[in-house]
Amino acid sequence: MEQAQVSARLVAKVVLVIAGVVGALYFLYLIREVIGLFLIAVFFAVAIAPAVNWLNHRRVPRWLAILLVYLGIGGSIFGIGLLIVPPLVNGVQDLSGNIPGYVDDLRKNQTFRDYDDRYHITAKLKQQAQQLPSKLGDAAGTLRDVTVGVFTRFVQLFSILVITFFLVKDGHRLLEFIYRQVPPERARRMRSIANDISDAIAGYVLGNFVISILAGLVTYVTLRILGVPFATPLAILFGFFDLIPLVGATLGGILVGIVVAFAADFPLGLIVWAAVLILYQQVENNLIQPFVYGRAVQLHPLIVIVAILIGAALLGVLGALVAIPAAAAVQAVIRDFWRFRQRDQAAAQPGEAPAEAG
Repeated sequence: MEQAQVSARLVAKVVLVIAGVVGALYFLYLIREVIGLFLIAVFFAVAIAPAVNWLNHRRVPRWLAILLVYLGIGGSIFGIGLLIVPPLVNGVQDLSGNIPGYVDDLRKNQTFRDYDDRYHITAKLKQQAQQLPSKLGDAAGTLRDVTVGVFTRFVQLFSILVITFFLVKDGHRLLEFIYRQVPPERARRMRSIANDISDAIAGYVLGNFVISILAGLVTYVTLRILGVPFATPLAILFGFFDLIPLVGATLGGILVGIVVAFAADFPLGLIVWAAVLILYQQVENNLIQPFVYGRAVQLHPLIVIVAILIGAALLGVLGALVAIPAAAAVQAVIRDFWRFRQRDQAAAQPGEAPAEAG
């Protein structure tokens, strides 16, 4: 009878534990976007902390230093936008005005005529043009959805900036408070993990910008050689796209390729750009990125790819951007746990040997 009661209590405890774990996991799933926004804010906080600390050491109040860094980043983005957008708008206007001439040039091009005879490109373009009014009628619904999406992203961005502000302003105090609540040995371990994570994020941010600058320089030189107008804004645009892991360079390359197809000698210019893009991506993926990420975050390429896919699935482009440092943070925790476990096992072995000898 007593055994039956014990078994019933054990089963009840197991069921409660399983239910609690499932409930906790479901709750985490429900707030996954909030967790993601917080992790992104942590990433940004660590990224801008060196600049804030530099200003703070020069007697600038910490809250003002954060705002100055925000203004500096926002001003840089605005300045780059001024550098990119007006030439692109003018280029689109010029392109739209020159489309009839480009079409005539394409018709005179023997290669295009061969493709047109084979794939009926001109007829398909005319068909799409005839369907354009009806498609514009459907654009209102799409515009409404886009507006809602933009507003949602704006709210998320504002939330990230606010969380980042308080993390940079008071995060060090929170960490010191946590360190004081644990034994000194564990506090040292936590400091070591925090430093490893900070170094990984800082190295990732710096390395990503270096790679982006290299991509922009390669694009600029190639476009100048091909004689493509607006080489500078297009190179900056490609550099920004290159910041997006996995697909950024491809998307940027397609956009630049569209301009090259119209502004350079077709199809030679497009072939040259495609060859340069493929060659550079191979060099970046196999030489530059492993070197940069290997030194900064010390992650295996497979872990990098899986982390990016998970981050993109959860939070889109922002998730993909912070996936690598987040994976590096998890790796730092696991590495610390494994290192101290091995140390504890090594410390326990000398004490066991005399007991066996006795």
